[in-house]
Amino acid sequence: MAPGNRKNPRNALTSDSQYQFVDFLRDFPDDEACLTWLWDKRYNLGDDTAHCDRCGEIRQFRRYETKQQRQNWDCTFCGLHVHPTAGTIFHKSSTSLQLWFYAMYLMTSTRSGISAKQLERELGVTYKTAWRIFHLIRTELMIQDEDMILDGEVEADEMYVGGRPHQSEQHKWGPPNSKERRQGAMRWSMDHRTGVFGMVERKGRVSAFVIPQQPGKVIMGHIESKIAPTAHLFTDESNLYRNVMTYSGVSAHSTINHSAKVYVSGNIHTQTIESFWSQVKRGIVGVHGAVSPKHLQGYLNEYVWRFNHRKDGRIMFFTLALRSAFPVA
Repeated sequence: MAPGNRKNPRNALTSDSQYQFVDFLRDFPDDEACLTWLWDKRYNLGDDTAHCDRCGEIRQFRRYETKQQRQNWDCTFCGLHVHPTAGTIFHKSSTSLQLWFYAMYLMTSTRSGISAKQLERELGVTYKTAWRIFHLIRTELMIQDEDMILDGEVEADEMYVGGRPHQSEQHKWGPPNSKERRQGAMRWSMDHRTGVFGMVERKGRVSAFVIPQQPGKVIMGHIESKIAPTAHLFTDESNLYRNVMTYSGVSAHSTINHSAKVYVSGNIHTQTIESFWSQVKRGIVGVHGAVSPKHLQGYLNEYVWRFNHRKDGRIMFFTLALRSAFPVA
């Protein structure tokens, strides 16, 4: 039975984890198991046969013991060396393959993410190594699907990631709960924080992107490229979406007036995307502490990827691991 398809009879009936640490250790007990798994997924066509690029046809491959850290398979006809890690995120890495796989397991078994500092403690590696592992997984494996189109009922909203203003600054914006205070807070956020724009299908998938300080055209571009013309778009009353039907081609657009403290009016709301933003904020503040604008898109990719695969269960880890078996751009 293939790894990931076996059920652990010791799993607690109350646990919602379908792929536990004991399952991971059983499937990937050492570097040898990880390397063989990569060979099987990337090259092996059965009985250690694979397509030989030099011969131009399917040949038998055999593995010979060498002094190299990453062992290779050789074509028994022409001697072509095949390295399962070549071109992947593991390429030329001196870190144990099992530790790489364990990092992927951790990233798919948590909801709010895990910090590189925690990974450093878990794996017993340096912080630089732990950060590099996470960075490559986020930017090379957890990339967002460029061809994904959102349809049906779609919510869109923007948020800002960064610090908080001092009380002295807030007093200059006007009385509490006034329109002037809200406008001042918005201006401060645009000047001091990093903007993020997101779109989500209700009970479906999500996309999120870092946006510039003047995000109008960029937001319209994302809506036009990611949302189907047949979709019904729900947003707040922000001026950013005032002409969305004219410039993006969306056929229906409804707004909810947050400034009047109205958050749900029948079917009109943005609660789904707000819930996703809440998860991202909890992860950034509670797990990572802070994220620089330079790397924010990578962290967004992680939360988007995990959200879009939230119903995969035990398959989530193997979906990510399978991506790691093939070369990255």
